[in-house]
Amino acid sequence: MRFADVIAHEGVKERLRALVDNGRLPHALLLEGPAGVGKFAMARALAQYIHCENRHDGDSCGVCPACVQHSTFNHVDLIYSFPVLKNGKSQAVSDDYIGEFREFITLSPFMDPEEWQKSLGNVNGQPQMYVEESQDILRKLAFTARASNTKIVLMWLPEKMNVQCANKMLKLIEEPLPGTSLIFVSDNPREILPTIYSRLQRVEMRRLGDDIVARHLVDTLGMPEADARSVAHVAQGSILSAEKEARMSKETDQFLEFFTRLMRLAYQRKIGLLKIWANEVAGLGREQEGRFLEYCQRLVRENFIYNLRMPQLNYLNQAEAQFSSRFSPFINERNAEKIMAQFNLAQTDIAANGNAKIIFFDLAVKMILLLKQ
Repeated sequence: MRFADVIAHEGVKERLRALVDNGRLPHALLLEGPAGVGKFAMARALAQYIHCENRHDGDSCGVCPACVQHSTFNHVDLIYSFPVLKNGKSQAVSDDYIGEFREFITLSPFMDPEEWQKSLGNVNGQPQMYVEESQDILRKLAFTARASNTKIVLMWLPEKMNVQCANKMLKLIEEPLPGTSLIFVSDNPREILPTIYSRLQRVEMRRLGDDIVARHLVDTLGMPEADARSVAHVAQGSILSAEKEARMSKETDQFLEFFTRLMRLAYQRKIGLLKIWANEVAGLGREQEGRFLEYCQRLVRENFIYNLRMPQLNYLNQAEAQFSSRFSPFINERNAEKIMAQFNLAQTDIAANGNAKIIFFDLAVKMILLLKQ
């Protein structure tokens, strides 16, 4: 992985290059920020840059033996560390799942924790790093580097270290071994043991711009630009979230159909059909019902903005835009906030395990009144 392969974050790249080039790379470095913005890819690029035998133009060469070994996840002086499951065994370390992890990195470069958990074979487990992990790292670092001047530990999600593991890693951070570098990558830095967090030099990687995420979707998935802009806006700067949203396009189509039917039947005051609608939506299941209500709130906001006649402010896919061109006049300054409040209240009631059929039928009846305002 070269810096050139990492999307955006040019300021972070420049800072990391400068640390290495000036011999000021800290013993323990943390890349922190929201999930899905390319932090682990950046960490891999940094590790390759450190080991590269022919760095030039601010990047690793990509062709020297060290770079080739990095590209195949086989560099002898690079140690991967990540959360695992024991799955009935008395102990477990990263090396037990290194094959699965290499495949995971290849298929999910933006590091989806849910996909990693599936790779571990237990979707209900709680992956973590056990005390054996820190012991294994200490054992490996006790040997001097063999193919470079620096042994690197690349740890994904240090917040998943259990207390015993974290305490042993703390000692390594406080008393660094010569010729070693620890690079941590965290989605939730607040969950890292405070005594460790305070000793790390931190580099923040912020959310990506919507235009960058949209361009990625157009280039890699072939999405129409309007749809890509809509998905990118919902994803809030995370390529991981954007790719998930794109894969869930069938669900989005279903949500749009439910929303349009609700509004049409409410406007026509067809109580009987609204009851049937409520029963259908109630059959989605709690999690999907919650996502549907979030979708409804977004579409109400977008329709309110649609009335401003400023297309650059709207983030609608083609089907949503076609519907909104006719529906948006019914969302105005008199009812927009009230409609949003009803969707939000329904979402709260669903999360509290309320009766979904009653909640959605009550919501539908209230739409009849609100759309007439």
